[in-house]
Amino acid sequence: MAVRIEKEGPVWTVINDRFDAARNAVDPEHAELLHDAFLEFDATEAAQVAVFWGAGGAFCAGWDLKYAASLGDPARFTEEIAPLDFPEGDGAAPRGPMGPSRLQLSKPVIAAVEGPAVAGGMELALWADCRVMGESAFLGVYCRRWGIPLIDGGTFRLPRLVGEGRALEIAMTGRKVPAEECLAIGLCERVVPDGEARAAAEAMAHEIARFPSGAMLADRASIRGGHGLPPAQALRAEWARGLDAARHQGIAGAGRFAGGKGRGGDFGDI
Repeated sequence: MAVRIEKEGPVWTVINDRFDAARNAVDPEHAELLHDAFLEFDATEAAQVAVFWGAGGAFCAGWDLKYAASLGDPARFTEEIAPLDFPEGDGAAPRGPMGPSRLQLSKPVIAAVEGPAVAGGMELALWADCRVMGESAFLGVYCRRWGIPLIDGGTFRLPRLVGEGRALEIAMTGRKVPAEECLAIGLCERVVPDGEARAAAEAMAHEIARFPSGAMLADRASIRGGHGLPPAQALRAEWARGLDAARHQGIAGAGRFAGGKGRGGDFGDI
C-alpha cells in the first residue's frame, strides 16, 4: 500500500511507501492518500502527534516526473492540475499537488527524513512543524533542473525558516542542501545517524505527547499564527489562547505541582 499509518498510542506515523516505483515520488492518487491520512490524524481525538516518514531510505523525490511526462501536451497537464486551482474569494484551499501541503492541521507533524527530500518532497518536509534528518539526508529544489516551479508552499515556508536571501539562493540554484547545513541554517532541528530518523522523530513525538496537550497546542498555534501580525495583535491572540488552555489544564497542573509532582526536576511521573 502506497500510504499507511502505524499507531503507537497518541503517536501516528504516516508512511510514504512508493519507493520501488519512484523513490516515494507522488502522483495524483498517492497525493490523495497522503492528504486523507493526515486529515484522519487531525480528526482523531486520541492522536496527538504525527511522524511523516518515507519507506526504503527516501523521504520523497518530489512529483512523479514520469507520470507528468505521460500527460503529453500542456492542455492535458492543465486538465489534470485544474481541479487543484484555488477558488475565487475566501473558499478553502484545495489539496496540494503533493497532497497535504496546503493543510493547516491543529496538531504537530514531525518529518523524519532519510535520503532525498527534494523538489515537492522538500516542500512536504517544510510543511511539517519540525524535521529530523539522517546524516546523509538532503533537501534541494531539484525541480529547478526541469523547469518546474515550487507550487506546494515552498516559496512561502522556505524564507520563513532561513531568511529571504538564503531562500533565494537555495531556490534559484537548485543545489543540494546536506543535513548538516540544514541543521546550521534552520532547515531541520536534529541530525541523527542514518537509519535512525524515524525512531528519533517518534521519540520526540512521544516526548511532546506525554505532557498536557492544551498548552502545547495553544503555543504552537500562537507561534505559527503570529507571523506578520502587529505586536499588540500577536500578544492579544497569545493571551486569548493561553488563558483558555490554562483554564482547562493549567489549574489542574498547578495543583499537581503543589502536591509534590516534578520536584527536583523529575518529570517521569507528573
